[in-house]
Amino acid sequence: MNVYVVYDSDSGHTEMLAKSIAQGAKEAGAAVALHHVNEASVHDLADQDAIIWGCPGHFGTISDGLKEWIDKLGYLWATGGLVDKVGAVFCTTATVHGGLESTLLNLIVPMLHQGMIITGLPGTIRENALYGSYYGVGITCPVEENVEGPPSEPSEQDLSLGRALGARVAELAGTLLRGRLQGGR
Repeated sequence: MNVYVVYDSDSGHTEMLAKSIAQGAKEAGAAVALHHVNEASVHDLADQDAIIWGCPGHFGTISDGLKEWIDKLGYLWATGGLVDKVGAVFCTTATVHGGLESTLLNLIVPMLHQGMIITGLPGTIRENALYGSYYGVGITCPVEENVEGPPSEPSEQDLSLGRALGARVAELAGTLLRGRLQGGR
């Protein structure tokens, strides 16, 4: 199965999370394409079984770079090119109450308009049992001014959530693909 991961990233946090998601999908047996939004082509999406997109949350909503890319999906909507593909989302914020859930929900809406099948992380997944990132993966990487050293990076727990989301998406896409190959819709 083919999984396409596209991300926008300001300071590298979202890119690190995107890479962990791609890793989880690969470990689950998927062929993965990982692209920064500036290098991603919406024309590649029709050939994918699953699409995962994410960005830094900007005041509780989608970053302008990813939003501009999503806005190019009109022709796929008109032709039903993404109907029944598995979709999932992820984001990062700089503050604890920086709009994780609202950003994730805003990222899901265009997928619903496309007729995609959305998945998140249920609480029964070990990595998410105590974290509670149900709409996708949303993590906080605080940015502190006047602190020596590198900015806060995603923790191993954060990256494990990413790998879990990638694996879940790949497994669901594989299940749907097998059903289609066996004569299902």
